Amino acid sequence: MVKDPYSILGVTHGASEKEIKSAYRKLAKELHPDANKDNPKATDRFSEVTQAYDLLSDKDKRAQFDRGEIDMYGNPTMPFGYGGGPGGARGGFRAEGFPGGEAVDLGDIFEGLFGGRGGGMGGMGGARGGPRPRAAPRGANVQYRLRVSLTDAARLADQRVTLSDGKTIDLKLPKGVEDGTQMRLSGKGEQGPGGAGDALVTITIAPHPFFRRDGDDLRLDLPVTLDEAVLGARVKAPTAEGAVMLSIPAGTSSGTVLRLKGKGFTRKDGTNGDQLVTTEIVLPENDADLASRLEGWRDTRAVRSRLEV
Repeated sequence: MVKDPYSILGVTHGASEKEIKSAYRKLAKELHPDANKDNPKATDRFSEVTQAYDLLSDKDKRAQFDRGEIDMYGNPTMPFGYGGGPGGARGGFRAEGFPGGEAVDLGDIFEGLFGGRGGGMGGMGGARGGPRPRAAPRGANVQYRLRVSLTDAARLADQRVTLSDGKTIDLKLPKGVEDGTQMRLSGKGEQGPGGAGDALVTITIAPHPFFRRDGDDLRLDLPVTLDEAVLGARVKAPTAEGAVMLSIPAGTSSGTVLRLKGKGFTRKDGTNGDQLVTTEIVLPENDADLASRLEGWRDTRAVRSRLEV
């Protein structure tokens, strides 16, 4: 049975990109291998859902699928096409699904099958509705899971991957990468009579000790001292690409959000999210000097009035 990526994601054929992405995220969260360690069927379903999203999120592949040119796995649905190339009336076909796209003379193939050129069928050049040879099966696809740090995912750092045959390759992370993204490495699977299958790499983004992902943005809680908050200062702040100098405005309160433009994740269109830095004022413990400086001073503002207390 031909698999339909729309049915797998539970969306209609006219679904928007947003609807497709939303459906995928919901299913990926539900079926993620880390949440279904004792359910191998969920892992298989997760791979199937990711494969469906991989096709439908690519405008060109989606259009090809909708026209019936490829199946859900990106393979041509009609690997053979009539052609006027070599073979003439003997039935020259061009095997577009095979490496090199060389012409295959099916007259010779059917000669062996039916005992004589054309087998009394009036020659393959004029045959209608005759059987077509099937492509030799490719080798099996191989599944891999790649754990990537949050900062590597944000800056699209190349990843070194060791394949099942012991060979290593440098894998370029795609724009818009997120937890559950699946990458297809053509011809890096198991060998078969019709060529090698593919390697399917599922990306898992590891949690970070102080960065958090928020859509295409990165979030960070940044400790600042009381004097830096009151008087203002320039302090070092970490980003996915390394530390930068960040200006703390005078009079900054805890919870103030400062924005570092373009320091977040790279989107599919090549633009970048931001890094959102939330200030966190850290007071010294048992500082007698600070206590003496504040002796007799009171802040008389009604800072809790919005809480109706």
